[in-house]
Amino acid sequence: MVRVMATGVFDLLHPGHVHYLTESRKLGDTLVVVVARDATVRKLKREPIVREEIRRAMVESLKPVDQAILGSEVDMFDTVAKVRPDIITLGFNQRWDERDIEEKCAARGIHCRAVRVGGHPEEEFSTRALVRRVLEVQGTGREQK
Repeated sequence: MVRVMATGVFDLLHPGHVHYLTESRKLGDTLVVVVARDATVRKLKREPIVREEIRRAMVESLKPVDQAILGSEVDMFDTVAKVRPDIITLGFNQRWDERDIEEKCAARGIHCRAVRVGGHPEEEFSTRALVRRVLEVQGTGREQK
């Protein structure tokens, strides 16, 4: 049984998220998704648009996902130790380095592989790009039908 763990903020779900989770699920038998806590998002990125528990529930409702949990507010590797994945997947735009993740896990007695999943094949979706696009459309005064 191969357990895969994917991580992310998952604020404003979009096709890039679905692609990332679908590709992650293909690598194993079970997919556990760790959703970043609001405090973590504030510290590393920005104010989240959607609250953590709602983001977690939305992610868990997606077909490729077996379980979605909230991450640790203290140390992300605490969550890795609880999940004990065989594979950790990283999205195309996540800043983590695969080798660094593997080394930090090994130092904690967790032996897993880190695998980077490519972006959506038709377009590189990201929450930032989605927000920019919404603002562009709004700025033109055009209503989307």
